[in-house]
Amino acid sequence: MILTERLILRGWEERDRAPFHAMGQDERVMATLGPLLWRDETDAMIERMQRVLDANGYTFWAIERREDGAFLGFCGLKPGAEETPIEGEVEIGWRLAHEHWGRGYAREAAQASLDWAWKNGIDSVAAITTPGNVRSWGLMERLGMVRAPQDDFDHPKAIDRLRQHITYRIARP
Repeated sequence: MILTERLILRGWEERDRAPFHAMGQDERVMATLGPLLWRDETDAMIERMQRVLDANGYTFWAIERREDGAFLGFCGLKPGAEETPIEGEVEIGWRLAHEHWGRGYAREAAQASLDWAWKNGIDSVAAITTPGNVRSWGLMERLGMVRAPQDDFDHPKAIDRLRQHITYRIARP
């Protein structure tokens, strides 16, 4: 568990399933990520993230707002996706419900995730997104991540319109 001023980053709980599924059905949230997700797909994602946590000690953690316990989305670290330039690296990622965009939650959670990485011996962190996901790569840059254009790629698991991906990295300060 990671605590920030406003947030708790934690393992996934049963109560996270319904709001996470609602995020997967929101066209605004999924616009740069892929097709809308069925309930079994979001449930499988939660189970994968929990297995990553059990295996590595980190994952894309559920984000809970400390003030009221609201589920906001996820943020954290995981092993880089296979068949991509970040395979074998640690990847940072985030996804928040639309109603929580623009309030600094993603940045707060991402900075806390990077701080956790540095305190736990991780030397560098990578991130990927689509070129059109300006909000996401903008956050990468605000976090101090640097674009690695030599590692831009076509994601083998993405749908055609979202296949092109850009890569960012940051080293431990």
